[in-house]
Amino acid sequence: MKTIRFFRPLLFFFALFSCTKVINVNLNNANPNIVIEGIVSDAPGPYQVTLTQTVNFSDPNIFPPVTGATVKITDSISGITDSLKELVPGTYVTQKLLQGLTGHTYQLYVLSKGQEYTASSTMPAKVNLDSVTFSTTNIFGTKSTSAIANFQDPAGIANYYTFTENVNGQAVNQTFNFSDRLSDGKYIRRQLFNDSSYINPGDQVTIEMHCVDNQVWQYFNTLGQARGNNSQSVTPANPLSNISNNALGYFSAQTTQSGLAILE
Repeated sequence: MKTIRFFRPLLFFFALFSCTKVINVNLNNANPNIVIEGIVSDAPGPYQVTLTQTVNFSDPNIFPPVTGATVKITDSISGITDSLKELVPGTYVTQKLLQGLTGHTYQLYVLSKGQEYTASSTMPAKVNLDSVTFSTTNIFGTKSTSAIANFQDPAGIANYYTFTENVNGQAVNQTFNFSDRLSDGKYIRRQLFNDSSYINPGDQVTIEMHCVDNQVWQYFNTLGQARGNNSQSVTPANPLSNISNNALGYFSAQTTQSGLAILE
């Protein structure tokens, strides 16, 4: 007589799920955290750093500015340090002729409420954006159009990219990212999928392409996973910041260029 071997594992399976414990997570009353977002690019300045503060989960998404901070950016090669001026509450801009240059490392220093925060980012070489084109799909009778960034990825170099998109002058609230890990040296046609934005005939679309370092790419990659933009999304968590002292946000030294196209 044959022995049935699946009975005990099934008992274990049902027992496991019958003993589920409910854990209540208090999303409110968390200590506020500072959010730092700063960019130095190869375009002419001034460059900007914004400081805001997180709010509780149930509060409106209005993030208070962090005012009265000391903010500095230093070019580690030229030795130039720029002390940023608070132009409006929470927004700090460079004052000197600090120019973003490929291969230069830039260091950010922030002092706020007795806490120091630092970050470092090296500007990679620029990769040229050749053109912006479109791809239209028809799924169950519904047409959807996405913009495509076309460019040649350099061979033998690890390259990391981020993209932002504007449709008729309105920014799409999403940063797209791409790594050449699986396509080094190939000609890239990077399609920018966005479920919440539809491009119609006559629309003017502008794509900004940025070459960033690995840490900045990691930030936007994990941010996309946290928002569910990646099919391999993991348990939601704060994106990987390159700023010290548990600050949220990122500091990026990056190249920038843009391309424009109109959907016919």
